Amino acid sequence: MFRAVEDMPVASRNQSPQGSLPLLLAVLRDRGPLPLAALGEYLGVSRSKVIQDVETLVRQGVVTRGGRAPSRGGRPSSLVGLAPDLYYVGVDIGATSLAVAVTNGYLDVIDFVEEESDIRTGPHAVLGRAVQLVGKVTSGLRHPRLLGAGVGVPGPVSFRDGRPDAPPLMPGWDGFRVRDVLAQRLSVPVTVDNDVNIMALGEMRKGVARGASNFMFIKVGTGIGCGIVVDGAIHRGANGCAGDIGHIRVGSSTAPCHCGRIGCLEAEFGGAALAQHAIRAAETGESPILAEWLREQGTLTAADVGRASAAGDQVSNALIRQGGQLIGQVLAGLVNFFNPSLVVFGGGLANLGHLLLAEIRSVTFNRSTPLATSDLSIIVGELGAQTGVVGAALCASEQFAAEIAMTPAPPPKEVEP
Repeated sequence: MFRAVEDMPVASRNQSPQGSLPLLLAVLRDRGPLPLAALGEYLGVSRSKVIQDVETLVRQGVVTRGGRAPSRGGRPSSLVGLAPDLYYVGVDIGATSLAVAVTNGYLDVIDFVEEESDIRTGPHAVLGRAVQLVGKVTSGLRHPRLLGAGVGVPGPVSFRDGRPDAPPLMPGWDGFRVRDVLAQRLSVPVTVDNDVNIMALGEMRKGVARGASNFMFIKVGTGIGCGIVVDGAIHRGANGCAGDIGHIRVGSSTAPCHCGRIGCLEAEFGGAALAQHAIRAAETGESPILAEWLREQGTLTAADVGRASAAGDQVSNALIRQGGQLIGQVLAGLVNFFNPSLVVFGGGLANLGHLLLAEIRSVTFNRSTPLATSDLSIIVGELGAQTGVVGAALCASEQFAAEIAMTPAPPPKEVEP
């Protein structure tokens, strides 16, 4: 069984340099309204310290006290919860899609929108549309306090600077100040990270990885990447590009990759690569159903391979199995090296069905050591298109908590005699 990060005593985790306020906010965000006694247990601090921190946050308008908790003997205490007018925005920018959501303080999605988008149109066009969609999802809120926005982009990111760093799939984005531009346009603090990292965080907080503190999230879409979670936190590496598994070379492949090298996993089984394999199968007549769809549509996509496979097309089945074998080969090495308790798959190609997952599992378990796989689960995520926006909102909430801990609280109101 996974040991849930949110069930661990907070005092046993890495302590925040800003003190106990961010931890208190995190507990309320993840657990919901709690009585003072329960807050003290989660934080590992005294009741007087909890009361002091709660009053600080009440004066800042971040938490509220109201309602009665069930009695544990003696006088029942009031419940402490997040203020109801706190909201975060999550933006998930993909190579071919754009998703935006607004969440409440507990990261529950209030409104969500997703549409097709082309990352190659450049940062001004994509970010401009993202701002419009933020306005759309927040337009129905009454008196909202937007505390921050989190953004995921499909490429390596300088997390410190909030900008993409030589992203292969994003022409025109290298070094663009995504964080600063959006912060100015939205008038809130903004955090920027790789899209697979925010997806990993989304599944950890609200999805199938809720009970896992050491796991990997693998996105298989136009690109292929891996979010690495260690002790409940994203591992980004020295320069922010940890998990870029799509550019690991597979076998003796010589397929050219958009990164400028050959034989990358992404070049063999990313969304664009799978579509090209399907087009070749259609043009050569290997797959009558793909050939028919190519004549009707003028092109084919990775989703068409999934549809053809569901219809019983053996060529499409073979393409999916081949891709699963390649991913399994790479994953086996990662499992032997990292020894995660869980691997979660997401992204557009994760929707290809059980055939892909079965092949990945088979190769991974056959090629990994027995000890590394003795407690390993390999599953598909459950949040779907909302995975990234939830994780992005989580990043925004953590940034807000860190900043509010450094903001002086208003003095207590004096009571008139």
